[in-house]
Amino acid sequence: MKAIRVSEYGGPAVLKLEEIPAPQPAQGQVLVRNHAVGINPVDTYLRSNTDNRGPKLPYTPGSDAAGVVEAVGAGVGSVKPGDRVYIGGSVSGAYAELSLCTEAQVHPLPGNASFGQGAGMNVPYATAYHALIHRGHGAEGETLFVHGASGGVGIAAVQIARARGMTVIGTAGTPRGRQLVLEQGAHHVLDHGAPNYLKELTDLTGGTGPDIILEMLANVNLQNDLGVIAMRGRIVVIGNRGTVEINARFAMNKDAAILGMALFHASPAQLAGIHAALVEGLRNGTLRPVIAEEIPLAQAPRAHEAVMAAGHHGKIVLVP
Repeated sequence: MKAIRVSEYGGPAVLKLEEIPAPQPAQGQVLVRNHAVGINPVDTYLRSNTDNRGPKLPYTPGSDAAGVVEAVGAGVGSVKPGDRVYIGGSVSGAYAELSLCTEAQVHPLPGNASFGQGAGMNVPYATAYHALIHRGHGAEGETLFVHGASGGVGIAAVQIARARGMTVIGTAGTPRGRQLVLEQGAHHVLDHGAPNYLKELTDLTGGTGPDIILEMLANVNLQNDLGVIAMRGRIVVIGNRGTVEINARFAMNKDAAILGMALFHASPAQLAGIHAALVEGLRNGTLRPVIAEEIPLAQAPRAHEAVMAAGHHGKIVLVP
């Protein structure tokens, strides 16, 4: 089968299309023929070995894809060959024509969702759900501020929060991005490049500030978040690209919490609950991944450049 392989850490050019043997499912495993593969920023960090977290070389990148079950190993009862599925993690990697998964990593893809949308589910939507519900304890009637809402995780958070009955305020840096955030369900959208946008945020909340902030770039925004968060509010850090200095008294004065999160810390029970909610959201139409661009598998380096480009909106998908 064709697969993207990484044999050395580095820039996008280290992503090479190769022919490798097709994996075979052992007991409790599922082999999926991929029709679409999701690209995530974390894939670029692993490829370049940021923070020394790169996988053992050589490897096939990726954890998100959608397709059709090709074969199942002994003991697998939840899916069968021919079933449409999306995957949340993989034993063999996702940037390939076939992906080997454990049974728990495979989830039903409703018939009303495209393979591209299925490939956009796992990291963006599971991250947004884990951040908003498990870490932030977002509840009906509360106000959510998504600081950087036009990317994959931001759009997911907007849709999940809106379906949960929250008031949603998002930001984006371009007119196109702000229009997209509104289209996906935000009640209000602000330009985070404007000098007065945080005052606009405070005014929109009647002076109290948002109950929850989902923060995609903490090294730039965390101190400002502490200045606008509501009393007893929660700031959930989803993304960060450097060190940050804050005045902790801002957190003390508001009894506010700063919460880190990473999807790989979610427990098996939490992951099962997350994906049950996501599958139902796809089925009833409240969750609708936005596909920005479909790129051939062989052009994986271009996909890695696109997902990290300034002003990037929606989901980048590889097509095997």
